[in-house]
Amino acid sequence: MKRFDISVLGELNCDLILYGLPPVLEPEREHLANDFTMTLGSSSAIFAHNISLLGSRVGFTSCIGGDPLGKFCVERLSESGVDVSGVKCLPSKNTGVTVILPFAKKRQILTYPGTTFDLQYAYLDLDYLRSAGHFHLSSFFLLRALRPTLPELFFQMKQAGLTTSLDTNDDPENLWADDVKTVLKSVDVFLPNEQEACKLAGTGDLDSALEALSRLVPVVVIKCGAEGALAKRGKDRFHAASLFVQPVDTVGAGDSFNAGFLHKFIRGADLQDCLEYGNVSAALSTTRAGGTEAFRDRQHRETFLQRRGAA
Repeated sequence: MKRFDISVLGELNCDLILYGLPPVLEPEREHLANDFTMTLGSSSAIFAHNISLLGSRVGFTSCIGGDPLGKFCVERLSESGVDVSGVKCLPSKNTGVTVILPFAKKRQILTYPGTTFDLQYAYLDLDYLRSAGHFHLSSFFLLRALRPTLPELFFQMKQAGLTTSLDTNDDPENLWADDVKTVLKSVDVFLPNEQEACKLAGTGDLDSALEALSRLVPVVVIKCGAEGALAKRGKDRFHAASLFVQPVDTVGAGDSFNAGFLHKFIRGADLQDCLEYGNVSAALSTTRAGGTEAFRDRQHRETFLQRRGAA
């Protein structure tokens, strides 16, 4: 019996989100927002938090600074049931923070990486990481100190008998270097969104990207926002339509999709069910501000899932 269902490795920071902004931010002007929230941020942490509240046993590995923001992030993860004994505190460093400015159609995202750039192989407890049935990593391109060792780390997880998954998220440098493809050799489930899939495959066509990536990874899942999600395993292709909800906030929807998909996947569900549960989880996420607040509200979460036959 493994200690955890899933072991998660990645960045840990909080999100500061300002709502009700004017359509244009002019230089040297003071602009007013009409609402604000501080919530748990970062792809890895949102994923870990939400899959834990769906019912998976989660061990989390990251590092934080010795500041109030780091304490806030760890407390939020702990409240969701995530084991945070793999989180290392670097007292002299600052925890990262992301400022999100949602506009009518798109959002601006500004990130101070903080200790995300400090996370390195020497800080990892490999026995802790291996004490799960599945290993997941998010934000490949942000983990600069850890990145050179990730091919070997994923290989070790596979050698230890874990299934593995990866969500690269965006590349802030927009280089999409080939080292990620070395990691993909040891990945069972790859979870990019449409833009990321096309960038990695070197094509502007979604179908071509799905085909190219499926030659590298056994299961490729591409998140397409309002168009739902696609998956390919061997010659079999799957699609699940997104749910219609009136979104409050789409921050963390992709990470919440990952949580729903992998919660089912590690339990042996078929890919169609995994896709559909991923879409339900993503839709749930959008009903509250931030990426985790809808999951934190137990009554809201359970009612939402029950009404959609996903409890």
